Amino acid sequence: MPQKTKQTPMMAQYQKLKDQYPDAFLFFRLGDFYELFNDDARKAAQILEITLTSRNKNAEDPIPMCGVPYHSSQAYIKVLIEHGYKVAIAEQMEDPKSAKGMVARDVIQVITPGTYMSEEVGNQANNFILAIRAVEEAYVLAYADVGTGELKVTQVTDFEAVKTEFMQLNANELLLDQSLSQEEITALENLHTFTLSRSKSQSSDQTYGDILANIDSPVERDCLIFLISYINSMQGQAIDHWQEAAHYEVSHYLHMDYFAKQNLELTQSVRTGKKSASLLAFLNQTETAMGQRLLKQWLDRPLIAEDDINNRYDQVQDLINHYFNRMEIKENLHGVYDLERLVAKVAMGTVNPRELNQLKNSLMRLPAILEQIKELPSEHWNALLNQVVEVPDLVALIDGALNEDSKATLKDGDVIKDGFNEQLDAYRDAMRNGRQWLASLQAQEREKTGIKSLKIGFNKVFGYYIEVSKANLHLLEEGRYDRKQTLTNAERFITPELKEMEAKILEAEERSLALEYELFTQVRLEVKEAQSQLQSIAQAIAAIDVLQSFAEISENQQFVRPSLSMQKRVINVVDSRHPVVEGVIGKENFVPNSIIMDEDTSILMITGPNMSGKSTYMRQLALIVIMAQMGCFVPAQSAELPIFDRIFTRIGAADNLLAGQSTFMVEMMEANQALQHASDYSLLLFDELGRGTSTYDGIALAQAILEYLHDHYHAKTLFSTHYHELVDLEDKLQGLRNVHVGASEEDGHLVFLHKIFAGATDRSYGIHVAELAGLPHSLIQNAQSILSALEAQEGARGQSQQLSLFDTSQANSYAASTTEIDVLDKLRQLDTDDLSPKEAFKLLDTLIEELKEE
Repeated sequence: MPQKTKQTPMMAQYQKLKDQYPDAFLFFRLGDFYELFNDDARKAAQILEITLTSRNKNAEDPIPMCGVPYHSSQAYIKVLIEHGYKVAIAEQMEDPKSAKGMVARDVIQVITPGTYMSEEVGNQANNFILAIRAVEEAYVLAYADVGTGELKVTQVTDFEAVKTEFMQLNANELLLDQSLSQEEITALENLHTFTLSRSKSQSSDQTYGDILANIDSPVERDCLIFLISYINSMQGQAIDHWQEAAHYEVSHYLHMDYFAKQNLELTQSVRTGKKSASLLAFLNQTETAMGQRLLKQWLDRPLIAEDDINNRYDQVQDLINHYFNRMEIKENLHGVYDLERLVAKVAMGTVNPRELNQLKNSLMRLPAILEQIKELPSEHWNALLNQVVEVPDLVALIDGALNEDSKATLKDGDVIKDGFNEQLDAYRDAMRNGRQWLASLQAQEREKTGIKSLKIGFNKVFGYYIEVSKANLHLLEEGRYDRKQTLTNAERFITPELKEMEAKILEAEERSLALEYELFTQVRLEVKEAQSQLQSIAQAIAAIDVLQSFAEISENQQFVRPSLSMQKRVINVVDSRHPVVEGVIGKENFVPNSIIMDEDTSILMITGPNMSGKSTYMRQLALIVIMAQMGCFVPAQSAELPIFDRIFTRIGAADNLLAGQSTFMVEMMEANQALQHASDYSLLLFDELGRGTSTYDGIALAQAILEYLHDHYHAKTLFSTHYHELVDLEDKLQGLRNVHVGASEEDGHLVFLHKIFAGATDRSYGIHVAELAGLPHSLIQNAQSILSALEAQEGARGQSQQLSLFDTSQANSYAASTTEIDVLDKLRQLDTDDLSPKEAFKLLDTLIEELKEE
C-alpha cells in the first residue's frame, strides 16, 4: 500500500524559501537543473510546455515536479515573465562537494516583469516599472527602466492624468503602497495588463544621494527611493548604473490623453492592433535601438517650447541640406549597438565578451559621426557635440584585451588575446604543448602496435584515455596499458605517462579559465568607470539618430518645415496629407486637402458621406500637429500652425465592457475630457458625436456641446457629423464654419471625391455607401423605398406647426395643446420591445393623424 510522502529536509528547505516568495515561481537549483514543485510545477509545465513528473511516484501523494536545465534557463524565465509572472532564483550557496549535510540554498534574485533585463541587447522597447503614490491633493509617479538606467518622476493633480501617464509608459509592472484606493487600482487594471506588486520597505535618503541630486521635492524623493529600494531587493544587489533622476512636468509637453493616443493610432492600429500601421512605424527610419526608443518618447511627449522645436527644425534642415554628411552619419549609426543596455550590463556584471566587443566597435564609430556633425552649422549642434566625445583609451583597452571573435561565454576560454598577460600565455603554452604531446603519442602508439584506429580521447569522468576497438585487441601486447573502461565495441586504457600529462594539461586549462575570468572582470570594471560618460554618449547618439530619421523621411516624402507661433491662432495647412494612409496607398492615390482656420474660426463643421474621408481629414491635422511639435517636417505644401497645449479626440466606436461602459458612455466620457480640460490653445477632434443614442438626443447633445465649446473656449475644433440639422448653426455661431467632403452620382452610383469644399452637404448617401459595401440588391431597393416613405412622412409633418431645432426662444415660450400632451403620454407608456416593425409604423401613423386633426 502506498505510503504518504514524508517531508524530506530538502523539501522543507524548498518550502521555507517558497513561503517567502508566494507570488513567484521558485526555481530551486539541484545540480544542473532548476526544479519546480507542487503548484509551481503544474502551472509551469503547462505554460512552458515541458513534462510534468513527480517526486516519490509510488507514494500516496506524490509531489508534482518539473525542471529546466540550468544552462538554458533564461529562455524559460523569459516565457514566464512575458506571461506576467515573477521568478525567484534559489541557488546553491556552497560547493556540493565540500558541503557537510544538505547544500545551503537561498534566493539570490527575483525577476519580475518590470525588473527583467533581457539577455538580448538591442531590444527597441523600454521595459518600465512604475511606482504610484497618492499624497495630499496629488499623485506622485516615478518610473525606471533597469535595462537603460532611466529614472524619472513627476506629480499630477488628478487621476485622469495618472491614467494617461500609465498608458503612455505601458509599464509591465506597477508598484504600489497602501495609498491608492481599490477603485483607482481597478481603473488602471481596466486599461491594460500589468503585474501588480506591493512594497513597504525602503532605504534611507542618504543611500541614493548622487542619484537624487536634482530632485528637490520630498514626496518625489520618497517615491523614487520606494521604487529603487524595491528594484534592489528584487535584484539581490544595489544597482549602480542609474542615470541621475530627472523631474519632468507633464505641462511642458503637448498633452494627449489615452483616448487621443489610441484614436490617433500613434503606436498601433485600433482595428488590428498591429504596430506597422502606426505613426511610430511610419516615422521610424532610425538605425539604433536607442534611437527607436527615443523616437517613441518624442512621439509620446511632443514639445510646446517654440525655441526648442525650432532648434530641432534647424537640425533637420541641416541634415537635409547636407545629404552626403547625413548618409555618412546613417551608415556609421548602423554599426552602433545598444549602448544604453550594454552600459547597464557592464555595471551589473552581466556583460559577456561578445557584448564588450560590440561596445568597442560602437565606440570606434564615434570619430566618423563627430567628423560629419562638425561640418554642419555648429550653433545648432553644440549641445550634442559636447555630449559625444571620443574614448580612445577605452577602445584600446577592450581591443588589446579581447579576441575579436570571442564567444558569448567564458566557459570555453580563448577570450583574452595572446600577449595580454604573461601568466595566461604560459598556461596556454602548457596546454598547446600537452596537446602536441598527445598527438605525438597517438602516432607513436599506432606505429608500435600496428593498430591504425587506436586513438587518444578525453571525457570528464575518466580524463584522457587510449581507446582500442575489440576487433584489434589481439594486436595489443599484454600488459602494455592499464585497463580503465570496457565499452560494447572497445576497451579504454591509461598509462602512467598519460595520467601525468593529463594532470599538467587539466591544471593549465583550469588555471587558464580562472585567470581569463579574472582578467575579463578587471577589463569590465575599468569599462564601468566610464559609465556616466558612456550613458551621456548614448543619449546624444540616440538624438542624432532620431534627427537623421526625421531628415530622411522629410526629404523622401517631400515634407515641409512648418511655421509655428504661440501668439497667432491660425491654421493654414495647404494640401495636407495623412502620412500613414499616404504611405500605405501611395502618394499618387492620396487626395491632399487644405485645412484653413483663421483667427476668428474656432470650429469647422464637416459633413459628407461615410467613407468619404472625414475621419482621415481630421486625423491628418492632429498627426501634422504632433509631428510638427516633435520637431519633424510635415506632409503638406506649406504649413502655418499655432502651438497647441492639448489634443482631445472623440473618434470611432468603442466600449469598455470590463468597466461596465457602453459605447455611448465611452463617447460621452471622451467628450467630457475635452470639455473639462481644454483651453484656448487646444485642438479638439469630434467625429460623429451623439450617434450612440436616439436621433433627437444625439442632435441635442451635439448642438449643446458645440455651443458650449463656442461660448467658453476658442480652441480649434474639427467636428464631423451626419446630423444635417446642425449645419444651420453657422448662422448662429460666429466662430463656426461649414465644410463638406465632395461626392457625386454617376449613373446612379456614388463616387467619392475625397476633396473638402466650403459649405455643407445636403445628403448623407448612407444607402449608397451600403451598396458599395456589397449589401444585396433587393435589400438596397427596399431601403430606397423605405427612405422615400419616411421622407414623405417628414414632409407631411413639416407642414404642421413644428419647433425650430435651433430656435430655443420659441421652445421656451411654446405651450403644448391637450392633444399633444395626450400623444406624449402615449409615447411615454409605450413598450417598444412588444411591437413589431409593422405595428410600430401603424401606431406612428395613428399618432400623426391625431396631431393633424388638432
